[in-house]
Order: sequence, then C-alpha cells, then structure tokens
Amino acid sequence: MSVWFVSSLPITPQLELFNDDGKQLAILDSQHIQWELGTRCFIHLIIGKSSLMEQGQAVGEQLKCGQRYYYDVLLSSEERLSELLPALRYECATDLEHSTPGEEGNISSKFSFLFSQKLTNVVHGSCRKAHHFAKDALPQLAKLVDPNNKLDDIPDIVLFTGDQVYVDDVAGPMLHAIQQVIRHLGLYHEDISGSVITSSKDLIGHEHCFYEREQLLPEVDENEALVKALFKAKRKPVFTSANAHNHLIALNEMVALYLLSWSSRLWAIVSLETPNVKPEYKQRYENERVHIEQFVSTLPDVEKALAHVPVYMIFDDHDVTDDWNLTRGWEEQVYGKAYSKQIIGNAICAYFLFQGIGNPIAELSPLIDAANKTFSGGRIQGHQELLETLFDFDQWHYQLNTSPSIHVLDTRTQRWRSESNPNKPSGLMDWEGLCELQHSIIGKESVIMVSAAPVYGVKFIETIQRMFTMFGGALIVDAENWMAHKGTASVMLNVFRHIKTPPNFIILSGDVHYSFVYDVSLRFRRNSPKIVQFTCSGIHNQFPQKLITFFERCNRFLYGHRSPLNFLTKRRNMSVKQRKPESMIENGPEKHTGDIVNKCALGLLQLSEDGTEKACKLICADGTRVEFTPSDE
Repeated sequence: MSVWFVSSLPITPQLELFNDDGKQLAILDSQHIQWELGTRCFIHLIIGKSSLMEQGQAVGEQLKCGQRYYYDVLLSSEERLSELLPALRYECATDLEHSTPGEEGNISSKFSFLFSQKLTNVVHGSCRKAHHFAKDALPQLAKLVDPNNKLDDIPDIVLFTGDQVYVDDVAGPMLHAIQQVIRHLGLYHEDISGSVITSSKDLIGHEHCFYEREQLLPEVDENEALVKALFKAKRKPVFTSANAHNHLIALNEMVALYLLSWSSRLWAIVSLETPNVKPEYKQRYENERVHIEQFVSTLPDVEKALAHVPVYMIFDDHDVTDDWNLTRGWEEQVYGKAYSKQIIGNAICAYFLFQGIGNPIAELSPLIDAANKTFSGGRIQGHQELLETLFDFDQWHYQLNTSPSIHVLDTRTQRWRSESNPNKPSGLMDWEGLCELQHSIIGKESVIMVSAAPVYGVKFIETIQRMFTMFGGALIVDAENWMAHKGTASVMLNVFRHIKTPPNFIILSGDVHYSFVYDVSLRFRRNSPKIVQFTCSGIHNQFPQKLITFFERCNRFLYGHRSPLNFLTKRRNMSVKQRKPESMIENGPEKHTGDIVNKCALGLLQLSEDGTEKACKLICADGTRVEFTPSDE
C-alpha cells in the first residue's frame, strides 16, 4: 500500500497497519520519499512494497481480500496523523467494540480501507473544475466509503480518469488563493526563458496576471489559408483553451492548485476579498467567488473520503492544457519553443507529484531519481533536466492485478501522429501501444479498460468533428476521439474483434462532460465478446444543456440503432445499443427524456462474482442515483 500526504515540516514518518482486532501488522521493506517544494511544503510518499494490491503477495500473507484494515502515520515519537487530523476519521460502532481506549492499536481512532483484489464496486469519474456553477459530486464519495455501510456496498477502488484539475481554466478567486499559498508555504520560484517575464516571481502583481494571461502565453502564426477563410483566424494561441485567461504557467502555481483542490486546510489562511484586478473584471471575479466558496465548503468531505479508499489516476488534457498533443502541428509548435515547452513540462511535473506517483511504482524509478535531485537542498535545482526526463518517459500507463484486471491507458503522450498533414488529429494511441494493450489482455476472462476519452462516442458529434477536421479545424472542435484517426480506430476495433479478446470487456471513460452507457457486440458473429462502455463525466462539469439536447436528438434521428447511416461509420461491423437512464427515487424509477445524463456525478460500476458487469449507476451531486437499463431494441 502507499500513503501520500503533504506536510509543512520535514519529517521521517512511519506507516502503521492494523487488522480489525487492533493487532499491528508488520510492513516489510517500507520506503519513504520526501520532496521539498518550498520552505514549508514537503511531499511524502510511504510505500509498503510488499503490498498485495501491487505485487500479488501479502505482507507476511496477513492481508485478506474483502476485509477492512486500519492505518496511521507516525509523524514523531509523540504524534500521529490521525491525532493531527481527527476530522478525517469515521466514527464506527463496530470498531469501538474491538478497541480499548488509550491503546496504541485503538482502531477507532485510525483511518481505514477495504482491501480487495476481487472487485465488486468500482467508482470512477473525470472532469472536476473548481469554479463550475453546479454542485461538486466528489463529496458524495464520503458517503460511499463510510465503514458503517454494508461491506458489499463499499467501493473497492476509485479511478479518476482525467482532468482532475484544470490547469488551463482557473477562476480569478482561485488564482488569488494560489498566490497567497505560494507566499505562505514559500513555494520555490523558477527562471523562465523566452517570455516577457524572466521568473515566476514576475507573475505576482503583473498587470496581465488576472484574466489577461493569454497575453503572457506563447502564440503562433496560423498559416493555413483555408482555415483563415472559414474561421477568420489571424493568430492562434498555442494554448487553445477558450478560457485560458488565467492559465497557470509556473510549477509553484500548479502545486498550489492541487493543494487547494483536494484539501480544506489551506483555505483557512486564504482571503477571497477582491484583489487588485482591473475594473472590467471585478464583477466576473465576484460571480466566480460564489462558486469557489461553494466548492470550498464541501472539501472536508472530499479529503475525508480520499483517506479511506484506494485511489488511482490518469491524466487527460486539462491536467496539462486543452488540446494537449492533439495534432502533430500542435506538438511541433509547443515543443519547439522553450517557453511553451516549460509550461507543459511544469504541468506534467505537477501531475507526477500529485497524481502519477500514487500509481504502481515499478516503472517510475527514473522519474523518482530525477525528482530526488530536483526537490532537495532548499531550492529547485536541475529543473530543466527533470522536465526533459518527464518528456522522455513513456510508461504512464499501468495495470492493476485485480480481478477483473484493470488496464489504464495513456492516451496523451504515445500518440499515432499523422504523417500526411500536421493539422490532422493524432490517434489517441500509437500502434506499439495498442499492440502492448492487446498482448496484456488476450486470454483473460474479464477486463476493465480505462480510457480518458470514450472509445464509442456520440456519432453525430463525431461527424461534426470530422467535418471541421477536413478543413483543418481540429483544434476548433476538439476533435479527440478514437475514430478520428484511421489507423488507431482500425487497430482498436481489431482488438475487440480478436478471437482471444476477453469475453467480458468493460470500458470506463469520461472527458465529454455528460454520461451514458453503451452495450456493444460484433455483428455477424455468434461468440461476440460482451462489451460495456460506461462513460461518466463530469464530477464537477457539465455540457451546455441546450446544445447537448440538440446533439442528442440529431444523433437519435440520424444514427439510431437501426439507422442505415451506421454502415457509413468506422464501427459499422459493431452493434452499439444505448442504455436508458432511470432515476432511482422513493416512488420507484423515473425515466429520463433522453439517453444522456447531463449532471455532475460519480460513476458506480457494480460487478458480479465472475467479474461481469452487473449494473452501471450514477451517484449525482445532489445524492440521487441514476441507473442505466439495457435497451429493448
């Protein structure tokens, strides 16, 4: 097992593990990693290397699947993490029955988690933007992982499938909080080359700091005449997010964003009173402040939940920047300039420090070695060398040896680039990566594949993206889907058609800011694998309601299950049926008007004993539940 946390002082912590009788278990070959990001900011990762979850071997063969275990972190000879953060603990009656007050092994005062290799409940979701106007769904996780629930109802694992933060779309009040945290924690600054600013210190107090950062971001000339004619583009920013007015630039800004997104601790020292912003932006600041305050009010439930359940993550574009590596032309522009390359590298570095380092550790040793050199000695040293190491790294994907096994894809850094046209969308994975995926799943009975973007999207939306792409406008419509690149689409669909592909294949995805479930089977084949795609997005983001309603109606009319237009698509040899969502309320199920749910929610995948999908549900931000039922078509 691995425990990750941040402290304001350098410490040498020790991980303690207990069973449900309060007996302390031995942790073999424990490893502690500490990185200094500021004078009062130290990241810690404690790894019990002999963990059953990662290597298939229990600590002394004492961990048993389906049982609850308890842990604590000894910070010093006199203080434990549970004593420092009592609000993160659950009061559990069954724990108290087995505990004696005052004992070191008193499990009623510890953090806990359910250990299971055989999965029955998997929570997943993506796209959590702090200043979105709706309620955040992530606090609902605190109710799901409560140890007072029935054991069969508690999630075994949580998968965050992309856009855990929005580095490219930050609200004014959040940016104001970030600057205060940088000062409070003494987060180290960095030199910046190729820009009008020479150091990250220059960002604080800069005239374009709030709502005008696009003037500080790199730009490139748009040379495509046809695109100019159609879309009136004279100059196009490399950082293409429509809301890049407060795009983060420096590593210390991104570090502060992560701290403020997952914990309530620093908000106690933050003031959201209007800073020195230009008069034309003050009302916008106040409007965003309402949403940020709502977001902050529920963070105690978020940090409590994350302390009691195994969590794994993978990036998508907004963790770094919108349209990250979308086309070969985009990559050539960004990585060919020192300034833009540094911004992207900082975001990847922040992902590694706050998300990637918690994933299976085996392949991460080159990054850990580089980070050890960079984040020590009271300053950031060898910053550029670390970024180059991150750019060269090609093992962000990983596999969990659970039952069914989980295969998490890197759909961002190992892309299948177009050789014919730099403005064509790149395939989400290259040929080598897809071959490796196929090799890892062949012969298994059941697998879960995590893809940030849905493999099977809404066909009408994909058609619009294809039309814009034909005229070089892939960046305009965010043309990132598996079918946008002929080679990638062909190989991925062949993976499903392979005779040894697992008969039970579950795809978990997000990205699109709405939720739906597809049942997929092969046409013209008796022994087709059962493919279920469960798309849940976003945790705290939604698609414009009027627009998604229009797209859904057009899709149903043009690409219904029996529509002949299906034979014109790349997946014509597959039957794709959309499930119907029903809200589970006291008086019984309530049907939705459409097949797409546009609510902030967490996805709950429930599995049968044999690893097959039993139910796909949404846990919405307001506490209601939506279940997707198979179509009768």
